[in-house]
Amino acid sequence: MNRPAHVPAAPATPPTNSMTQGWHCLHLYLRANQKEWLQLADYQRAEGRDQLIQLLDPNREGAPKRIQTSVVSRHEADLGLMIMDPDPLVINGIRQGIRASRFGTVLEPTYSFVSITEISEYVPSLEQFADRLKREGTDPSDPVFQAKMTGYEQRLPMMNQQRLYPDFPPFPVACFYPMNKIRHPNANWYQLPFSERADLMAEHATSGIKFAGRVSQLITASTGFDDWEWGVTLWGRAPEHVKEIVYTMRFDRASARYAEFGPFYISYVMSPADAIKELKLTPRPFATSIQKLSLPLQHGLLP
Repeated sequence: MNRPAHVPAAPATPPTNSMTQGWHCLHLYLRANQKEWLQLADYQRAEGRDQLIQLLDPNREGAPKRIQTSVVSRHEADLGLMIMDPDPLVINGIRQGIRASRFGTVLEPTYSFVSITEISEYVPSLEQFADRLKREGTDPSDPVFQAKMTGYEQRLPMMNQQRLYPDFPPFPVACFYPMNKIRHPNANWYQLPFSERADLMAEHATSGIKFAGRVSQLITASTGFDDWEWGVTLWGRAPEHVKEIVYTMRFDRASARYAEFGPFYISYVMSPADAIKELKLTPRPFATSIQKLSLPLQHGLLP
Protein backbone atom coordinates (compact mmCIF):
# COMPACT_ATOMS: atom_id res chain seq x y z
CA MET A 1 0.00 0.00 0.00
CA ASN A 2 1.37 3.38 -0.94
CA ARG A 3 1.81 5.82 1.91
CA PRO A 4 0.46 9.35 1.44
CA ALA A 5 3.03 11.92 0.54
CA HIS A 6 4.50 13.70 3.55
CA VAL A 7 3.04 17.16 3.95
CA PRO A 8 5.25 19.43 6.05
CA ALA A 9 3.52 21.05 9.01
CA ALA A 10 2.66 24.71 8.71
CA PRO A 11 5.14 26.92 10.56
CA ALA A 12 4.07 27.60 14.12
CA THR A 13 2.82 31.07 14.96
CA PRO A 14 5.41 32.87 17.11
CA PRO A 15 4.36 33.02 20.77
CA THR A 16 2.84 36.36 21.71
CA ASN A 17 0.80 38.12 24.38
CA SER A 18 -1.09 40.07 21.72
CA MET A 19 -4.23 38.85 20.03
CA THR A 20 -4.75 38.25 16.33
CA GLN A 21 -7.29 41.06 16.44
CA GLY A 22 -8.65 43.15 19.27
CA TRP A 23 -7.37 44.31 22.64
CA HIS A 24 -7.07 43.06 26.19
CA CYS A 25 -9.33 44.81 28.69
CA LEU A 26 -9.31 45.27 32.47
CA HIS A 27 -11.98 46.79 34.69
CA LEU A 28 -10.36 47.56 38.04
CA TYR A 29 -12.11 48.92 41.12
CA LEU A 30 -10.27 50.24 44.18
CA ARG A 31 -11.29 51.45 47.63
CA ALA A 32 -9.51 54.12 49.65
CA ASN A 33 -8.30 52.81 53.01
CA GLN A 34 -8.88 55.69 55.41
CA LYS A 35 -6.59 54.26 58.09
CA GLU A 36 -3.66 54.05 55.69
CA TRP A 37 -4.50 57.51 54.33
CA LEU A 38 -4.32 59.09 57.79
CA GLN A 39 -0.88 57.60 58.35
CA LEU A 40 0.59 59.49 55.39
CA ALA A 41 2.19 62.88 55.92
CA ASP A 42 0.85 65.65 53.75
CA TYR A 43 3.94 65.72 51.57
CA GLN A 44 3.46 61.97 50.99
CA ARG A 45 -0.16 62.59 50.02
CA ALA A 46 0.99 65.22 47.53
CA GLU A 47 3.56 62.81 46.14
CA GLY A 48 0.96 60.04 45.83
CA ARG A 49 -1.47 62.37 44.09
CA ASP A 50 1.14 63.43 41.55
CA GLN A 51 2.23 59.85 40.92
CA LEU A 52 -1.34 58.72 40.34
CA ILE A 53 -2.16 61.60 38.01
CA GLN A 54 0.90 60.83 35.93
CA LEU A 55 0.27 57.07 35.91
CA LEU A 56 -3.37 57.45 34.79
CA ASP A 57 -2.68 60.14 32.20
CA PRO A 58 -3.98 58.70 28.90
CA ASN A 59 -1.66 61.01 26.94
CA ARG A 60 1.64 60.15 28.60
CA GLU A 61 4.33 58.22 26.76
CA GLY A 62 3.82 54.48 27.22
CA ALA A 63 0.21 54.80 28.37
CA PRO A 64 -2.24 52.03 27.44
CA LYS A 65 -4.22 52.58 24.24
CA ARG A 66 -7.30 53.39 26.32
CA ILE A 67 -7.63 54.29 29.98
CA GLN A 68 -10.61 55.89 31.67
CA THR A 69 -10.99 57.02 35.27
CA SER A 70 -14.27 57.30 37.14
CA VAL A 71 -15.61 57.77 40.66
CA VAL A 72 -17.78 54.89 41.88
CA SER A 73 -21.07 55.15 43.76
CA ARG A 74 -21.05 51.64 45.28
CA HIS A 75 -19.61 51.38 48.78
CA GLU A 76 -17.40 48.50 47.63
CA ALA A 77 -15.17 50.87 45.64
CA ASP A 78 -14.21 54.52 45.30
CA LEU A 79 -12.19 54.59 42.08
CA GLY A 80 -12.90 52.80 38.82
CA LEU A 81 -10.47 52.20 35.95
CA MET A 82 -11.15 50.78 32.50
CA ILE A 83 -7.94 49.94 30.63
CA MET A 84 -7.40 48.49 27.14
CA ASP A 85 -4.23 47.68 25.21
CA PRO A 86 -2.84 45.06 22.80
CA ASP A 87 -0.35 43.99 25.49
CA PRO A 88 -1.81 42.70 28.78
CA LEU A 89 1.43 43.57 30.56
CA VAL A 90 0.98 47.24 29.67
CA ILE A 91 -2.41 47.01 31.36
CA ASN A 92 -0.91 45.19 34.34
CA GLY A 93 1.65 47.98 34.59
CA ILE A 94 -1.11 50.32 35.74
CA ARG A 95 -2.12 47.98 38.54
CA GLN A 96 1.47 47.43 39.62
CA GLY A 97 2.22 51.14 39.31
CA ILE A 98 -0.53 51.93 41.79
CA ARG A 99 0.74 49.23 44.15
CA ALA A 100 4.29 50.62 44.00
CA SER A 101 3.25 54.26 44.46
CA ARG A 102 2.76 56.24 47.66
CA PHE A 103 -0.91 55.25 47.40
CA GLY A 104 -0.04 51.55 47.21
CA THR A 105 -1.41 50.87 50.69
CA VAL A 106 -4.20 53.44 50.38
CA LEU A 107 -5.93 52.23 47.20
CA GLU A 108 -6.95 48.61 47.72
CA PRO A 109 -8.31 46.58 44.78
CA THR A 110 -11.78 45.25 45.61
CA TYR A 111 -12.98 43.94 42.24
CA SER A 112 -11.55 43.33 38.80
CA PHE A 113 -12.71 41.85 35.53
CA VAL A 114 -10.44 40.58 32.77
CA SER A 115 -11.75 40.30 29.20
CA ILE A 116 -10.94 40.89 25.53
CA THR A 117 -12.63 42.81 22.75
CA GLU A 118 -14.26 40.74 20.01
CA ILE A 119 -16.67 40.67 17.10
CA SER A 120 -19.53 38.55 18.36
CA GLU A 121 -20.56 35.47 16.41
CA TYR A 122 -24.06 36.97 16.41
CA VAL A 123 -23.04 39.98 14.32
CA PRO A 124 -24.59 39.02 10.97
CA SER A 125 -22.52 38.91 7.81
CA LEU A 126 -23.93 40.55 4.69
CA GLU A 127 -25.37 37.22 3.59
CA GLN A 128 -26.97 36.57 7.00
CA PHE A 129 -28.37 40.11 7.05
CA ALA A 130 -29.93 39.52 3.63
CA ASP A 131 -31.45 36.24 4.81
CA ARG A 132 -32.92 37.98 7.83
CA LEU A 133 -34.53 40.67 5.66
CA LYS A 134 -36.09 37.94 3.54
CA ARG A 135 -37.43 36.12 6.60
CA GLU A 136 -38.94 39.37 7.79
CA GLY A 137 -40.80 39.66 4.50
CA THR A 138 -38.72 42.18 2.55
CA ASP A 139 -38.71 41.29 -1.15
CA PRO A 140 -35.18 41.33 -2.67
CA SER A 141 -36.63 43.11 -5.72
CA ASP A 142 -37.95 45.92 -3.52
CA PRO A 143 -35.70 49.04 -3.53
CA VAL A 144 -36.05 49.07 0.26
CA PHE A 145 -34.21 45.75 0.40
CA GLN A 146 -31.22 47.11 -1.51
CA ALA A 147 -31.22 50.33 0.51
CA LYS A 148 -31.05 48.37 3.76
CA MET A 149 -28.29 46.13 2.37
CA THR A 150 -26.24 49.12 1.23
CA GLY A 151 -26.65 50.87 4.58
CA TYR A 152 -25.61 47.76 6.51
CA GLU A 153 -22.62 47.17 4.23
CA GLN A 154 -21.42 50.71 4.91
CA ARG A 155 -21.96 50.48 8.69
CA LEU A 156 -20.51 47.02 9.29
CA PRO A 157 -16.76 47.84 9.00
CA MET A 158 -17.13 50.86 11.31
CA MET A 159 -19.14 48.86 13.85
CA ASN A 160 -16.59 46.05 13.86
CA GLN A 161 -13.74 48.54 14.24
CA GLN A 162 -15.46 50.01 17.30
CA ARG A 163 -15.99 46.55 18.77
CA LEU A 164 -12.33 45.59 18.42
CA TYR A 165 -10.59 48.93 19.01
CA PRO A 166 -13.17 51.04 20.82
CA ASP A 167 -13.05 54.73 21.58
CA PHE A 168 -14.60 56.02 24.79
CA PRO A 169 -17.75 58.06 24.11
CA PRO A 170 -17.97 61.60 25.55
CA PHE A 171 -20.60 60.57 28.13
CA PRO A 172 -20.27 61.26 31.89
CA VAL A 173 -21.94 58.12 33.28
CA ALA A 174 -20.37 54.65 33.15
CA CYS A 175 -21.87 51.33 34.18
CA PHE A 176 -20.22 47.92 34.21
CA TYR A 177 -21.59 44.46 34.96
CA PRO A 178 -20.61 40.88 34.12
CA MET A 179 -23.09 38.35 32.75
CA ASN A 180 -23.57 34.76 31.63
CA LYS A 181 -25.98 32.89 29.45
CA ILE A 182 -27.45 30.28 31.80
CA ARG A 183 -27.33 26.50 31.45
CA HIS A 184 -30.51 25.64 33.36
CA PRO A 185 -32.00 22.30 32.27
CA ASN A 186 -35.17 24.07 31.16
CA ALA A 187 -33.44 27.13 29.70
CA ASN A 188 -30.03 26.16 28.39
CA TRP A 189 -28.77 28.77 25.95
CA TYR A 190 -26.05 26.47 24.66
CA GLN A 191 -28.49 23.79 23.60
CA LEU A 192 -30.42 26.11 21.29
CA PRO A 193 -29.71 25.97 17.54
CA PHE A 194 -27.47 28.79 16.35
CA SER A 195 -30.23 30.21 14.17
CA GLU A 196 -32.53 30.58 17.18
CA ARG A 197 -29.81 32.16 19.28
CA ALA A 198 -29.01 34.59 16.46
CA ASP A 199 -32.68 35.61 16.18
CA LEU A 200 -32.88 36.20 19.93
CA MET A 201 -29.77 38.36 19.84
CA ALA A 202 -31.15 40.28 16.85
CA GLU A 203 -34.25 41.09 18.91
CA HIS A 204 -31.97 42.17 21.74
CA ALA A 205 -29.97 44.44 19.42
CA THR A 206 -33.17 46.04 18.11
CA SER A 207 -34.06 47.08 21.66
CA GLY A 208 -30.64 48.63 22.13
CA ILE A 209 -30.72 50.61 18.88
CA LYS A 210 -33.57 52.68 20.31
CA PHE A 211 -31.08 54.24 22.73
CA ALA A 212 -28.66 55.46 20.05
CA GLY A 213 -27.29 58.86 21.02
CA ARG A 214 -28.18 58.31 24.67
CA VAL A 215 -26.27 55.13 25.52
CA SER A 216 -23.10 53.59 24.08
CA GLN A 217 -22.38 49.92 24.74
CA LEU A 218 -19.30 47.70 24.60
CA ILE A 219 -19.44 43.96 25.23
CA THR A 220 -16.13 42.23 25.94
CA ALA A 221 -15.60 38.47 26.07
CA SER A 222 -14.25 36.77 29.18
CA THR A 223 -14.67 33.02 28.62
CA GLY A 224 -11.41 31.52 29.83
CA PHE A 225 -10.29 34.87 31.26
CA ASP A 226 -12.69 35.43 34.17
CA ASP A 227 -15.50 33.77 36.13
CA TRP A 228 -18.18 35.24 33.86
CA GLU A 229 -18.59 34.95 30.09
CA TRP A 230 -19.05 38.59 29.11
CA GLY A 231 -18.54 42.05 30.52
CA VAL A 232 -21.00 44.78 29.57
CA THR A 233 -19.89 48.41 29.72
CA LEU A 234 -22.51 51.12 29.22
CA TRP A 235 -21.91 54.84 28.94
CA GLY A 236 -24.90 57.14 29.39
CA ARG A 237 -25.53 60.70 28.37
CA ALA A 238 -27.48 60.96 31.65
CA PRO A 239 -27.89 58.54 34.60
CA GLU A 240 -31.52 57.63 33.83
CA HIS A 241 -30.56 56.41 30.35
CA VAL A 242 -28.53 53.59 31.89
CA LYS A 243 -31.48 52.48 33.99
CA GLU A 244 -33.86 52.69 31.04
CA ILE A 245 -31.79 50.57 28.66
CA VAL A 246 -31.09 47.84 31.22
CA TYR A 247 -34.77 47.72 32.20
CA THR A 248 -35.96 47.67 28.58
CA MET A 249 -33.57 44.97 27.41
CA ARG A 250 -34.37 42.64 30.31
CA PHE A 251 -37.76 42.00 28.71
CA ASP A 252 -36.13 40.58 25.58
CA ARG A 253 -36.24 36.79 25.54
CA ALA A 254 -32.44 36.56 25.37
CA SER A 255 -32.29 38.23 28.80
CA ALA A 256 -35.60 37.32 30.42
CA ARG A 257 -35.07 33.59 29.94
CA TYR A 258 -31.36 33.06 29.44
CA ALA A 259 -29.35 35.83 31.16
CA GLU A 260 -27.64 35.85 34.53
CA PHE A 261 -26.17 39.11 35.86
CA GLY A 262 -23.36 39.87 38.26
CA PRO A 263 -22.78 43.04 40.33
CA PHE A 264 -23.43 46.44 38.79
CA TYR A 265 -20.87 49.23 39.18
CA ILE A 266 -22.17 52.72 38.37
CA SER A 267 -19.58 55.47 38.20
CA TYR A 268 -18.99 59.00 36.92
CA VAL A 269 -16.20 59.71 34.45
CA MET A 270 -13.58 62.28 35.50
CA SER A 271 -9.99 63.15 34.79
CA PRO A 272 -7.49 61.54 37.19
CA ALA A 273 -6.93 64.89 38.92
CA ASP A 274 -10.66 65.53 39.37
CA ALA A 275 -11.24 61.98 40.59
CA ILE A 276 -8.51 62.33 43.23
CA LYS A 277 -10.01 65.62 44.33
CA GLU A 278 -13.50 64.10 44.48
CA LEU A 279 -12.20 61.27 46.66
CA LYS A 280 -10.50 63.76 49.00
CA LEU A 281 -7.11 62.13 48.37
CA THR A 282 -5.39 65.51 48.36
CA PRO A 283 -3.12 67.10 50.96
CA ARG A 284 -4.34 70.05 52.98
CA PRO A 285 -3.02 73.12 51.11
CA PHE A 286 -1.85 74.92 54.26
CA ALA A 287 -0.25 71.84 55.77
CA THR A 288 1.54 71.07 52.52
CA SER A 289 3.05 74.54 52.45
CA ILE A 290 4.24 74.19 56.02
CA GLN A 291 5.66 70.74 55.26
CA LYS A 292 7.59 72.03 52.25
CA LEU A 293 9.06 74.84 54.33
CA SER A 294 10.10 72.48 57.10
CA LEU A 295 11.66 69.82 54.86
CA PRO A 296 14.99 71.65 54.34
CA LEU A 297 15.33 72.11 58.11
CA GLN A 298 14.65 68.41 58.74
CA HIS A 299 17.29 67.36 56.24
CA GLY A 300 19.86 69.91 57.31
CA LEU A 301 19.81 71.78 54.02
CA LEU A 302 19.54 75.22 55.62
CA PRO A 303 22.00 76.77 58.08
